[in-house]
Amino acid sequence: MDIQLTDYELTPETTLIRGFWLDLGSRVEKDSGWMRIEWLIANRLELVKQGNTDVGMLYRYPADNSLWHYWLVAPQMAAGGPPALEKISAKQAATIFS
Repeated sequence: MDIQLTDYELTPETTLIRGFWLDLGSRVEKDSGWMRIEWLIANRLELVKQGNTDVGMLYRYPADNSLWHYWLVAPQMAAGGPPALEKISAKQAATIFS
């Protein structure tokens, strides 16, 4: 699968990205949602606040100042399991990261 960087960019329609394990029989791999989240964190998002493992992290997207909540879907799994990234309001961020 040939993925273009534009496929990873945030769009106005993007509100939630979830990662999943792909079970390939002899091994598991990260899916494209997981890879997209990792790429966004490394290349587009700015860390605003880091919470504990249960809370996750708050990021800001400088292009439009939107806030994004990153958390691990199953923190009890090895390495915290797959991640999720969700667009949230400033009010939600204040509640989650208070």
